[in-house]
Amino acid sequence: MSVRKVLITAGPTREPIDPVRYISNFSTGKMGIALADEYARRGAEVILVKGPTQMKPDNRTVKIIDVTTASEMYEVCSQYFDESDVIIFAAAVADYTPKYPANTKIKKKEDDFMLELIKTKDIAYELGKRKKANQVNVGFALETDNEMENALSKLEKKNLDLIVLNSLQDPGAGFQHDTNKVTIVDKSRNVVKFDLKSKAEVAEDIINYIQKLS
Repeated sequence: MSVRKVLITAGPTREPIDPVRYISNFSTGKMGIALADEYARRGAEVILVKGPTQMKPDNRTVKIIDVTTASEMYEVCSQYFDESDVIIFAAAVADYTPKYPANTKIKKKEDDFMLELIKTKDIAYELGKRKKANQVNVGFALETDNEMENALSKLEKKNLDLIVLNSLQDPGAGFQHDTNKVTIVDKSRNVVKFDLKSKAEVAEDIINYIQKLS
């Protein structure tokens, strides 16, 4: 497969509750950034849609588009999706966002506080509907239980060509680590397990697997 342009999402999103608070997660963006660096090293044109994290790619050829919310990430990805050969959804996008974010700081009053949430748009699912035969879509699944079952469900539902599964049960895997331990599952249900490696090495493994799909 001749890869010219790659679209990658990385990092968390922040969903505002009020001007000083938000819903987010512990993602650092390291895995998505490692993928961006490796693809750029191999000569691809890389667009990195990055949630709020201080980390950046080392390769200066990577085009970085900073976003904050899930909605913003979707809008940018939608803009670049059709022209991309490989799309890697590595960001940890919030599943829910406050329905009515406050314009001013919410003051502490009652003992209980109810926050109404609504689902965010599932970026991989929505863009998977637009996927062309010559595109490769890659997703990530970070699970705590029923790992393979959940990964296979996402693979099918989101029209992915492969999914990268990691488990929070594995020491050194997941958020806030420089290492990761992954299992790759493709749409033919082939399963390949990898040992614990640096995220730079994991990025190489993932990209090598993508190249085999051609």
